[in-house]
Amino acid sequence: MNKAYFTALAAYNSWANAKAISWLQRISDEQWEQINASSFSSVKQTAVHIASAEKIWIDFWTKAPNPVYLSSYFQGSRQELIDIWEKTSAGMQNFIEDHPEENLHDPVTFIYPNGRTSQMACWQTFAHIMNHSTYHRGQLVTLLRQAGYSQFSSIDMATYFITCSSALSLSAHANTSNRDTATKDTSLRPSC
Repeated sequence: MNKAYFTALAAYNSWANAKAISWLQRISDEQWEQINASSFSSVKQTAVHIASAEKIWIDFWTKAPNPVYLSSYFQGSRQELIDIWEKTSAGMQNFIEDHPEENLHDPVTFIYPNGRTSQMACWQTFAHIMNHSTYHRGQLVTLLRQAGYSQFSSIDMATYFITCSSALSLSAHANTSNRDTATKDTSLRPSC
């Protein structure tokens, strides 16, 4: 597996999450809570699920003691969830960027919501959570449309690569040039 691929996926995931979060900040409380037919019954429940899944994988990767799914206890406000999701999205990107390529095949033990444990190679867990978030962001778009929201911008991966290509090239060049520095300059990340 190639670490550059997963780093690009993590950057895309952060970009797409930021766009989805911006939509959530523009909807009414009624739209946030509106019940619709989907895997999760509302925009709120879908957003909680995405943030919860991303957060729990960081816990599994870092071997956090007693990881608990956010979705099992979250009762906070929309803004509290947005804050958690933004922090988690950045945390995922940082973890993947900092993860040594030679450890991509190491096993990661995880716990399903039903309590069953399993293992996958680290690279498989990266691929899984990126795919999982993309899948549920698609459901979020459908739920937002059903709730009457229509001010979308594309979160397609091709859009990300096309619109961010110059920023990505600058970032890659800067990171290669500064590879041996002790501090990570997050200002070099594309913000498109």
